[in-house]
Amino acid sequence: MPLSPPFPFPSLPKRDRIPILLALIGVSVLAWAYVVYLWAKMPAMAVGAPGMTIQMQSWMPADFGFMFLMWAIMMVGMMLPSVAPMTLLYAGMVRKAERQGTPMAPTMAFVSGYLAMWCVFSVGATLAQWVLHEAAMLSPMMMANNQTLGGALFMLAGVYQLTPWKTVCLDHCRSPAHFIAENWRPGASGAFRLGLHHGAFCLGCCWALMGLLFVGGVMNLLWIAVIAIFVFVEKVLPVVDWSLRLGWFAGIGLLLSGIGMLVMAP
Repeated sequence: MPLSPPFPFPSLPKRDRIPILLALIGVSVLAWAYVVYLWAKMPAMAVGAPGMTIQMQSWMPADFGFMFLMWAIMMVGMMLPSVAPMTLLYAGMVRKAERQGTPMAPTMAFVSGYLAMWCVFSVGATLAQWVLHEAAMLSPMMMANNQTLGGALFMLAGVYQLTPWKTVCLDHCRSPAHFIAENWRPGASGAFRLGLHHGAFCLGCCWALMGLLFVGGVMNLLWIAVIAIFVFVEKVLPVVDWSLRLGWFAGIGLLLSGIGMLVMAP
């Protein structure tokens, strides 16, 4: 059975809250800077002719490693801001424990577990990109050049938005105190597992949306930003009537977009 935290959830003093937020923002900015750097290094034809098919040889191991690094850093930039509420709550517990003489694992252990889950996702995303690359289904901007594939990905994301699995995962992400109370474990390994577990629910919320990167372009900065902003808003909004409808409307819109693409596919 899950253990409960040994004390109530405290609020984090401002002098502690600001450095943690600055650290999260700083790491996210560095990740985004790396993505922008990669985008700037894209060949000129990738920007000028996004519908062209990539004419490249099969990936070497170094290519796989480079693409994994790209995905992992991009996930850090996209997902780290949305874990701020959970991170601040955990940090408040750490500070309270220190004052009571019962030290807890540092906040970094929790954040490391969260990011580790997104590294696992990055392996899967890299494998998917490799398969699409080998099938010549990606443009130079790493965008699906097959309208049927694009429509299918839109429909998948739209349908998943409307499923109870999405709702369950989102509920966990929106209720950090409840999540920690159910899943807290002592020690550094417990903090890492807590972050890993939270990352799994976060991944459960967002995996289908991340698949849309192959539709708009993995190196399309605007598309990346739109998905990141939607994920952030969906996860951190208070649970009120209109915020609950946000995911429903998004799902319907994605589903209709996918159907439209499939209908117009050659």
